[in-house]
Amino acid sequence: MPQTERLPVSVRDILKSKAPNTRVPNFLIRYLEHIIHQDEVNAIIQQNADLFGIDFVVGGLKALDVDVQVQGLDTLPPGRYTFAGNHPLGGIDGMATGYAVYQQFPENSIYFLSNDILSHLTNLGPLFIPINKTGTKAQKRSLPQRITEAYESDRQMVIFPAGACSRRIKGKITELTWSKSFVQKSVETKRDIVPVYFEGKNSNFFYTLANIRSFLGIKINFEMLYLADEMFKQRGKTFRIVFGKPIPYQHFDGSKTYQEWANWLSQCSSDLAKQLI
Repeated sequence: MPQTERLPVSVRDILKSKAPNTRVPNFLIRYLEHIIHQDEVNAIIQQNADLFGIDFVVGGLKALDVDVQVQGLDTLPPGRYTFAGNHPLGGIDGMATGYAVYQQFPENSIYFLSNDILSHLTNLGPLFIPINKTGTKAQKRSLPQRITEAYESDRQMVIFPAGACSRRIKGKITELTWSKSFVQKSVETKRDIVPVYFEGKNSNFFYTLANIRSFLGIKINFEMLYLADEMFKQRGKTFRIVFGKPIPYQHFDGSKTYQEWANWLSQCSSDLAKQLI
């Protein structure tokens, strides 16, 4: 490949944009390229280079040979919803849930709130509102406005309020605490909320690495670097998603705080697992 040709996903370029004044050793860059499957990811991107938004998501799911079984979504009446679900995998769960929602509401399209690193996948740009935690002051100041505009739009919001994928706590795969902001923004913009449950889990290696990192008191979630590797381990699998009944935004009144409502909705999501067929 000519040196002048830029890769769709480049560890070297991402590190340069995130830490322009830091020199990262070449051996570490090569290792990171390996664990994120840079060559395989770029092959999928190049195979679907002419696709954008939800069409690119479909291409990615086909490349991974993933089958998705959906329950409860076809019973939802037309509306503007916030779909709030658990986040067991960190990749395929987002793509599959978003695609399922789009199939049911193709006239609305969807929005994700996402880690700003995913903004490097330009083919997914039409679907993402990047949560840029490391950008310029101007970018950080504009974030609340961009989020509000997304909630005020006619698109369906697909949210993973935990903000990170599940961990193994005391031997049990556990969803992390849901942030309250999606409840508040849904009430402010008069969106009903639909709890979602996605069946799936990552490898024992991922959970063990996360637990070791936590035990050592290391705050940087470096296990997240392995999420691409975890995604490729899911190739050829079948996943099940259950969509609950919409909860009117008026339900989230002053009887609970927004955080208490978020915790309640997290439990609603977990309870949907009992409905798996």
